[in-house]
Amino acid sequence: MRRVAGLFVALGDSFTEGVGDRNAKFPNGVRGWADRVAKQLGKQDPEFRYANLAVRSKRLHQIVADQIEPAVAMKPTLVSFYAGGNDILELRKDMDALLQQYENAVARLASTGAQLLLFTGFDVMLPPVLEPMRRRNWLYNEAVREIARRYDALLVDHWAFEIYQDPRMWDTDKLHMSPVGHKYMAAQVLSALGVRHTLKLKQLEPLERAGWRELARVERAWLRDWVVPMFGRKLKGVTLGDNLPPRWPEPVQVSAGLKKLAKQSGRAPVG
Repeated sequence: MRRVAGLFVALGDSFTEGVGDRNAKFPNGVRGWADRVAKQLGKQDPEFRYANLAVRSKRLHQIVADQIEPAVAMKPTLVSFYAGGNDILELRKDMDALLQQYENAVARLASTGAQLLLFTGFDVMLPPVLEPMRRRNWLYNEAVREIARRYDALLVDHWAFEIYQDPRMWDTDKLHMSPVGHKYMAAQVLSALGVRHTLKLKQLEPLERAGWRELARVERAWLRDWVVPMFGRKLKGVTLGDNLPPRWPEPVQVSAGLKKLAKQSGRAPVG
C-alpha cells in the first residue's frame, strides 16, 4: 500500500469544509471527510501536515481568488480540489466558462507537482423544478473526468458510489453529507490514494420504506426549510460562508491531534 508524506491541502466549499458532519470540538463546528483523511495520513508519518482552506457556499471564482495561490505557496505534496457545485445551483450559469475556469485552476495546481485529487458531484435526486441543475451536474462530471485524465489527477467518482443513494448518507438538507456520508467519503479518498486505514464504517441496516403521506410531508418540509431559504439568500446576494474563515488556514501537524489543536486555537464553533 502507498505511503503519503508531506502536506495535504484541501480546497473548496462546504463539501470539503465538512458541512453536515457537526462537531462542536472542531473549528466552524464541523469535522468532515478531509479531517478524517488527514488523521489517517498522520498515522503513517508523525511529521505529516494538513491545511483546509475550504469555506461553505463559495463559488468557483471565489475559491480561485482566495484559495489557489495560498495553497500553492504552502508547497503541498497532496491537494484535493472540489469546486463548482454552488455555481451549478445558480439560476443561470455559463457552463463553458465555468469549466474553463475550473480547468485553469487545476492546471495551476498541477504546476506545483503535487498529487491532485478531484471529485465528481453526486447525482442528487431533485424535484422537477430543479431538473436543469441535475443536467448541469452531469455535464460538470463528464468534464471533471476528462480533466482528471488530462492532468494525471486521481479521481474520486462520487457520482458512481451507489451507497449514497441511501438517504442516511445525507444531512436533512439533502445537499450535504451526514457524518456517516463523510466517513464513507474519507474511506473512498484513502482508497483512491492507495492508503490503508482504520476507519470503522457503519453497516447500514435495510431502510424501512415510508408511506406516501410521510414522504410528501418530508418533501414539503425540505422545500420550506432548505430550498426556499437557499434561493432567498441567492436573491439577496448573501451566503452562509460570508465572513467565515477557513477551518485550518495554516498547516498543522496532524500527529499533535486535531481536537487538541482546535482547543488551543480558541476558535468558536459555528452553527
